[in-house]
Amino acid sequence: MRLAAIAVTFNPFTSPATPKLTQSSIPSTATISPLKINTHENPQFSWKHGSFLTHSNSDKLAKNWMEYQGINNWEGLLDPLDDTLRSEILRYGQFVEAAYRSFDFDTSSPTFGSCKFSKNSLLTRSCIRETGYKPIKNLRATCGIQLPGWIDRGPSWVSTQSSWVGYVAVCQDKEEIARLGRRDVVVAFRGTATCLEWLENLRATLTSLPDDVPNVGSHGGGAMVESGFLSLYTSGNTTCPSLQSMVREEIGRVLEAYCDEPLSLTITGHSLGAALATLAAYDINSNFGNAPPVTVISFGGPRVGNQSFRCQLEKRGTKILRIVNSDDLITKVPGFVIENNGMAVNVAGLTSWVQKRVEEAQLVYADIGQELRLSSKECPHLSKGGVASCHELSTYLELVNGFVGSNCPVRATAKRVLGEHHRKKLASL
Repeated sequence: MRLAAIAVTFNPFTSPATPKLTQSSIPSTATISPLKINTHENPQFSWKHGSFLTHSNSDKLAKNWMEYQGINNWEGLLDPLDDTLRSEILRYGQFVEAAYRSFDFDTSSPTFGSCKFSKNSLLTRSCIRETGYKPIKNLRATCGIQLPGWIDRGPSWVSTQSSWVGYVAVCQDKEEIARLGRRDVVVAFRGTATCLEWLENLRATLTSLPDDVPNVGSHGGGAMVESGFLSLYTSGNTTCPSLQSMVREEIGRVLEAYCDEPLSLTITGHSLGAALATLAAYDINSNFGNAPPVTVISFGGPRVGNQSFRCQLEKRGTKILRIVNSDDLITKVPGFVIENNGMAVNVAGLTSWVQKRVEEAQLVYADIGQELRLSSKECPHLSKGGVASCHELSTYLELVNGFVGSNCPVRATAKRVLGEHHRKKLASL
C-alpha cells in the first residue's frame, strides 16, 4: 500500500473525541496518492499464470477444513508452514486483491470512491482466477469526522465521506464446495484509500465499544478499540447506512439461507481492511448466537484493541490469523503493546511515569490471535524495498508464497539447504 503523509496535529494525551477538520489539516493532492496495483505480469509471481496460487490437496482440506479455519489455533501448521494452509492464505489474499483492483482510485473521476465493476462481474473483471464464489453484497464505510462548511469549496475527493470498502461473496460452485468441505462465505476489505480514512487512522486512542455491541469486559476496563477504526465501522449518514448494519444484515440473510449445511465465515483484509475484518468478526460473534465458525485472515493489520477486547474475541471463539511482516511499520502501531506477566500489566520499555500517562491516554493495546511472522529482509529481491513496499499486499503474498519455516525463511534457502544435505549424504557413501 502506498503511504501518504497527512498534515494533522495529534496529541496522544487527549480524549478520543471526534476531531474536526481545519483548513490546514487537509492534504493537498501532492501529499496523497491512490494505491496502485502493479499490473505488470511476472511469470514467477502472477495469478494469471497459476504459479502463484495452486489448489491444495482436496481430500486433506475437505476432511480437515476446521483445522485450517483455526479450530485448534493452527497448532502445528505455522512453523513450518503447511502447504495446504499456505494455499488457503493465498486464496483469501486473492479476494483482498480483488477489492483493491475494483476500487476507483481516480480522484479526478466523478465515481471516485466507488466500485468500478458491477457486483456480479466484480471477481471476473478484477482479473483474478476463477474462484467459484459469487459476490452478493457491496459494502461501504463512512467516516465519522465532522466536516466544516468550507470543505465543499475544495476538491470533491477531499470530502468523500462514504466509499466502497469491500464485498461479501458466497461459494456457489459445487466442485469448490466439495473441495473445501463446506460452503464458505468471504467478507473482503481493502485498505486505506480516501483522505478521511487516513484521518480516521490517526485517531489512535482507545474508546469503548457502543452499547449495541454486547460487551462484558474482563481485566477491569472492558473491551476498547481504536477510535478511528470503530468510527469507520459504525458511522452512517442519511444516504448510506453504516458498515456495521450492512454486515449484520447480509450475514443474517446468509445464515438463514444456508442454515442446513456446513458453513464457514472467513473475513479477510489488508491494512485498514484487517482492522475492519477484526471488528466485523467480533460483531458477528457477538450478535449471532447461531454463527458458524468465524475466521479472520489479516494481512499487515495495525493493532485494533486492548487486552479485554482480545479476551472477548477468544471467549467468543473468533479465530484470527495475522500475517505480519517484521519490517512493516503499520503492524507496530497504534499505541503500545502490553505484557501480561501474571498479576501486573506492564508496558514494555517504559518507565512507570510514562506507562501511567500512556494508560491514562488509552493507548495500551494488545496483539490478538495467532501470528505468522515473515520478513522482507529474508527475501533477496524484497530486502531492498522501502518502507512502503514492506506494507504492500503483493509483498505479503509473495512472502507467504515463499515462506518455509523459521529455520528456512524462504523456499530458495530451503532448496539450498536440502541440496547441501543431499551432497553431504552422497559424499558419506
